[in-house]
Amino acid sequence: MALRDLSRRRRDEARIRHLALHDALTDLPNRTLLEERLGLALENAAENGTSVALAYLDLDRFKPVNDFHGHAAGDALLVQAAKRMLAELRPTDTLARIGGDEFVIVLAHTRTLAQVAETAERLVAALGRPFQIEGQIGGPIEGLRIEIGASVGIALYPSDGSTAESLKRAADTALYRVKDEGRGAVRFFEAAMDEQLQARRRIEHELSGAIARGELALDYQPIVNGQTGEIETFEALIRWHHPERGCVFPADFIPLAEQTDQIGRIGAWVLDTACAAAVAWPHPWRVSVNVSPKQFRQPGFAAGVAAVLGRHGLSPGRLVLEITEGVFIHDAATALEVLTALRTLGVRLALDDFGTGYSSLSYLQRFQFDKIKVDRSFVRRLGQHADALTIVRAITHLGHNLGLKVTVEGVETQEQLAVLRELGCDQMQGYLFARPAPMTNLSETGPSDRARLRALFSDEAARACA
Repeated sequence: MALRDLSRRRRDEARIRHLALHDALTDLPNRTLLEERLGLALENAAENGTSVALAYLDLDRFKPVNDFHGHAAGDALLVQAAKRMLAELRPTDTLARIGGDEFVIVLAHTRTLAQVAETAERLVAALGRPFQIEGQIGGPIEGLRIEIGASVGIALYPSDGSTAESLKRAADTALYRVKDEGRGAVRFFEAAMDEQLQARRRIEHELSGAIARGELALDYQPIVNGQTGEIETFEALIRWHHPERGCVFPADFIPLAEQTDQIGRIGAWVLDTACAAAVAWPHPWRVSVNVSPKQFRQPGFAAGVAAVLGRHGLSPGRLVLEITEGVFIHDAATALEVLTALRTLGVRLALDDFGTGYSSLSYLQRFQFDKIKVDRSFVRRLGQHADALTIVRAITHLGHNLGLKVTVEGVETQEQLAVLRELGCDQMQGYLFARPAPMTNLSETGPSDRARLRALFSDEAARACA
């Protein structure tokens, strides 16, 4: 008789199986084990006539944790997040990690819609509380306090999907909607979401090839001197000439490009095209280009601007880059470095949409822009609300006291022009002077057009509005 102790071998086999079915960092079920448990839950629900809820959960603002604090902090955060979520779930529920900050929850057994929503909201609330990340003494993550959040999309079996694949697709669609609407919330799948998502993905696909097909073009709108009416700058405004939808304006596709990371490529095309056009203009007007925060934060942005200027032979002083305070939100120190590099090139810098953000004044203290642009929403209300005049006057005085030029957008009436001239605004832009158009039309401005602009700024016109 021979006896062999197989206990160690059994332990090793169990350990290997556990590693094969669980996430190495959080020890949660991985995608393979999730598939097994979801399939079993659906089989039981079909036999017993019960329902299953499938929730897709993403952590909000997790990427900046890795970017700014390092992957060690990110990993520690994921471990804590997993523990918090498990504390809000029942032993019969399954919480799986399927990606970096992506989690899936299977809520098996009969639950009412209200109970599912309550569970999801508890998860969001738990992840919304601050995390304390402790590292080595004197280490880079010692005593780090981090605040994130979570977004949840939920699908129900059998109403939203009769198979595992259809249920996962529905939950993912619901999560996509939450992200699109601003994150930090819970949404249940609705049939209309799928149709909208398919339409959106169709537009994404079409936009990805718009440059190659020659469908993108630039219109230009003049920015005139606030006292004489002489044209000083042209702002480049992108248009998408879709073969079926016609002319698509930036507000309808730029946000989509930012969410799908196409904005870098599109922004680079706009900058290159605008600079190439400006070199050929009959007069050395400046060209103004809008820069997306996501484009601005791309590595090597300042070097890319320098390369474009050199390639086309455009003087840096003729290029104006319009940015919003969104470039400062994630990493103000890096943003200031990029702005300083651009200033060293000789590029002019404008802070766009001034007055609509939450901390513009602090940015004006930290960096000397060349000018600020007053948002059109204030100009639109001139003559209708007394506070609009007060705000525009205050912004103008602030800008001048800081040595900045002040440009106002959205000027549409002679009355608005008269008020803004009286306030001493340096530049103006709006339909009163010209609508955006291809440069071939604007650069051919004749004597009658120049006379019309001068007439708008004449003393007679001002007296007529008094």
